[in-house]
Amino acid sequence: MTKSFDIPKRLVWEAFQQVKANGGSAGVDQESIEVFESKLGDNLYRLWNRMGSGSYFPPPVKAVPIPKKSGGTRVLGVPTVADRVAQTVVKKVLEPLLEPVFDRDSFGYRPGRSALDAVALVRRRCWDYDWVVEFDIEGLFDNIDHELLLRAVRKHCNVPWVLLYIDRWLKAPMEMEGQRVARERGTPQGGVVSPLLANLFLHYVMDVWMRRHLPGVRFCRYADDGVVHCRSEVQAKLVLRKLAARLRECGLELHPEKTRIVYCQDVNRTNQYATVKFTFLGYTFQPRKAVDKYGRIYVNFSPAVSREAMKAMRQTVRGWHLQLKCPGGHPNSPTCGHLKIPHP
Repeated sequence: MTKSFDIPKRLVWEAFQQVKANGGSAGVDQESIEVFESKLGDNLYRLWNRMGSGSYFPPPVKAVPIPKKSGGTRVLGVPTVADRVAQTVVKKVLEPLLEPVFDRDSFGYRPGRSALDAVALVRRRCWDYDWVVEFDIEGLFDNIDHELLLRAVRKHCNVPWVLLYIDRWLKAPMEMEGQRVARERGTPQGGVVSPLLANLFLHYVMDVWMRRHLPGVRFCRYADDGVVHCRSEVQAKLVLRKLAARLRECGLELHPEKTRIVYCQDVNRTNQYATVKFTFLGYTFQPRKAVDKYGRIYVNFSPAVSREAMKAMRQTVRGWHLQLKCPGGHPNSPTCGHLKIPHP
């Protein structure tokens, strides 16, 4: 029997391999990747059959609160394993269509681009521009306008089944403490296709708008975090005011505690201002002592790992319990646990 949509079986198989490699916990059905794989043939065929016929409806996503580094909690929406496979199928078709569209100064959720690439770009531009607008978009994944997002997807993709399932994923409810909550805005942070959709949304909300309306500044964006480089304090204030208005127009807000105007103070920029440092992707940019090739000490505006990131790394290393490890696995090693054995 002819399917409504032509979805290759191999695409579903490759999608499962990616989901398995990425790992992750079970969704609302409590089915782990191992359990799903125990009946892999049946599960993948069922998923392919339903997606191909247009009868696949995503189950609710599981709400999982996780602590934030800055305090409080963030709610992740964890799909089921089967739904993660379905989302990966769509992502494998949609991502090649969107990747050439995205801005050269956008780094988040993109293949071949990393946070360190973004930090390096900001570091270089801080030497050329005296002022920075540091910004963070509050609750991006929870506040994406569905209609605006779907309009952007349709602009670049005309594959009917991709559009159908993206629309269904956006409307899938979230299950919190046994109760299902309908969603009229946002896309679950934790879904496979959500980062790609969020990036597309911000591409038109911010990136394209910045290029068109504020051509005199440079920006760098990593997902919902970013910086804008400006020539003067007046320009920085104008950029911040216009950016905030643009985001409000599209249903988003700047985070009041993580958005600020910063002066890039160094040996050549010696004016005194209250704010001369900012943190971007775990790196704190601020005036630091440096040594030139002649051994002379001067002040440079440069990044280093932030205190919060260092604290997180120390906690991770402590969790390894290295003091309890035995070098080489030998039980009589002089440093094995708390056992002290003198050398002969």
